[in-house]
Amino acid sequence: MDNQLLDRKLSIILATVDVIDEFGLQGLSTREVAKRVGISEPAIFRHFKSKGGLLLAVLEHFSQYDSDIILSIQVKKIDPIKAITNFIDTYAAYYENYPAITAITQSYDIVRCDPYLSEKIQSIFFTRINFITEMISQAQKNGQINPDINSQNLATVIMGLQRESCLNWRMQGYNFSLRKQILSTLEMVLEAFKV
Repeated sequence: MDNQLLDRKLSIILATVDVIDEFGLQGLSTREVAKRVGISEPAIFRHFKSKGGLLLAVLEHFSQYDSDIILSIQVKKIDPIKAITNFIDTYAAYYENYPAITAITQSYDIVRCDPYLSEKIQSIFFTRINFITEMISQAQKNGQINPDINSQNLATVIMGLQRESCLNWRMQGYNFSLRKQILSTLEMVLEAFKV
């Protein structure tokens, strides 16, 4: 694929994220995306077979760094508590630098109900939560987190604090540091479950 085609495809994906951010998933129209990119609506379908295909590409874009982030943490063999913090911090920084992408985190349940997209959204969700669960289990084995705590439940709390912080940030017009909010809340949660 040549660079111009890749650039056009990426610009369509980024415009789609912006439209979802501005109008919500229910307000997404390929006409609006085409207008923002400066192409005709049928031109979108030369790159994506359907609106569902476009949304799948958006989810791919949203999760493109997941495996790299996890691999980087695993290669460094860092302490599991630091691994959790590093993992969450990486996403917090990404979201703070690209606020529109947080619209995707707020659309999980809507997207999950679409048979064309449900497998991808479940993959994203479970990859992230399973990594946190694994780190919590390791921290429990290391005597850093109370072993009586269900690691899956604590992982859900951690992922939930990130998602709710993003929603709060969006609702308040991005008027505080998302990264500071998420990291201070994460530190409080991890401290509460220390041994």
